[in-house]
Amino acid sequence: MAEVLLLHHVLGRTKGIEAIADQLRGAGHKVHVPDLFYGHIFSSLEEGLVFVKEIGFKEVRARGVRAASELSRDIVYAGFSLGVPAAQQLAQTRKDARGALFFHACLPTSAFESQWPADLPVQIHAMSADPFFVEDGDIDAARELVASANQAELFLYEGKEHLFTDSSLPTYDADATKLVIKRVLDFLA
Repeated sequence: MAEVLLLHHVLGRTKGIEAIADQLRGAGHKVHVPDLFYGHIFSSLEEGLVFVKEIGFKEVRARGVRAASELSRDIVYAGFSLGVPAAQQLAQTRKDARGALFFHACLPTSAFESQWPADLPVQIHAMSADPFFVEDGDIDAARELVASANQAELFLYEGKEHLFTDSSLPTYDADATKLVIKRVLDFLA
C-alpha cells in the first residue's frame, strides 16, 4: 500500500479533508494530513484567503514542505487547491517521490527549479468550468504537465465548483467525488 502526504486547501483541515483521508486509510493506505493552519478552519474562501495573506502564501507552502521532512521520501504527494503548490514542489524536486495527486489546482512546472520527472505518475482532478482552475491558468499548466510526463492524467468533471471533493462544504459533489476516489484508489494501487 502507498504512503500519502495530503495537504489541505484554503479552508484548513476540514472534516471533508479528513473524510477523504479516512477513505484512503480504509483502503489500507497510510495517510498524513498535517494542519498547515495550526487549528484554524474557515467557512468561506474569502476568510481563508485573508488568513493566508496574513501569514503569506510562501509560508503556507513552506509549512507543507516542512511536513514532508519527517516522512519517507517514497511517498505520494497530494494537495487540494492551496495545498497543491507544496505537493507539486515536493513531487517535482524530491528524489524518490512515488507519485502526485493534485485536486483543484496545478502550477506550471517552471514554477520550480527542475522539470517534472518524466516517469513520475500524476493525476490532476478539477471541474471543467471551475473559474479558479480555468481562468487562473491551472488548466493550461495541467495540460502542459500531462503532455510532458509519461504517466500523467487530467480528469475534468462536469461543473463549476472549486472545492467539490470536500463533503463538509456546500460545493460538494458526491457523484464526482465518488469517481475521484475510485480513480485515486486505482492510482495508489
